[in-house]
Amino acid sequence: MYYAGVDLGATNIRAAVADDGAEILAIARRDTPRGPTGIDVTEAVLRTLREACGKGDVDPRAVEAAGIGSFGPFDLASGTIENPANLPDTVETIPLTGPIEKLIDSEKVYLHNDTIAGVIGERFHSDRNPDDMVYLTISSGIGAGVCVDGNVLLGWDGNAGEVGHMTIDPEGLRTCGCGHDGHWEAYCSGNNIPRYARLLYQDAQGMDTVLPIEDPDFSAVDVFENAENDEFARYVIEQVGHWNAMGVANIVHAYAPLVVYVGGAVAINNPELTLDPIREKLEEMVFINIPQIELTTLGDDVVLHGAIASAMTAGTGDRTRIRG
Repeated sequence: MYYAGVDLGATNIRAAVADDGAEILAIARRDTPRGPTGIDVTEAVLRTLREACGKGDVDPRAVEAAGIGSFGPFDLASGTIENPANLPDTVETIPLTGPIEKLIDSEKVYLHNDTIAGVIGERFHSDRNPDDMVYLTISSGIGAGVCVDGNVLLGWDGNAGEVGHMTIDPEGLRTCGCGHDGHWEAYCSGNNIPRYARLLYQDAQGMDTVLPIEDPDFSAVDVFENAENDEFARYVIEQVGHWNAMGVANIVHAYAPLVVYVGGAVAINNPELTLDPIREKLEEMVFINIPQIELTTLGDDVVLHGAIASAMTAGTGDRTRIRG
């Protein structure tokens, strides 16, 4: 028995086919088209999935079920992405579940936000298979997948977990890309750390720095690479760590997870500078049980593994629900 997974990002598409032990047999990759329409994206997803099946010597019609981890927003009833913010305006609707159902000749196709796919993957591959856990991504954006009492939270429209748009700064010193003020993502995502650093530098009272603050190419990488030797870079990391801890504390109070796995490029590339401040500050911010804060066990493949785990467990990550 075979299963398929798709990781659809704004930049890349990856598809994989796996056996009934969740062992990936083959992976295919290609760039995500920028349009001109959503159908072009759909066709690229289908080509990538066909290629993965071909590499794994698996007939697509032999695939029992498929999972998709993707950017949104979704219309789950129709199995589509609707008006994605990270593709051109001409890309209005991207059909996904229907075309993949036809390709694999199965109605067992599960569409998820990428962070929800992440928590499904982490739950499936965890030694404990916990019923209460969170997968948090800190990357170009911030989001979370949440599992409570064994239930992966989807939201009525499939868009649950947008924790990056929690308001953490009531003064609203930074405006988020969504247009609202004070959101977690506006301070701590990979795209926004350099913008926040510029704001902090205005009030740094003459603090010297080697950071290329005024350079248009100034990035979060510059901040993390210089944190050891540059006083201002360390200050930025401290401030980002404070907001990250506040965001995680809100998640803990809302969902009481046993463990929070953290992924995304910012965390994976800078695990100590990202996770240690969260661990250090949670005790002073949280009054209920403090969860373990761990780096993702699945690296950059967490969404792809989650998509496959979703296909195998009807969207739950619960290993007791593997199809036999």
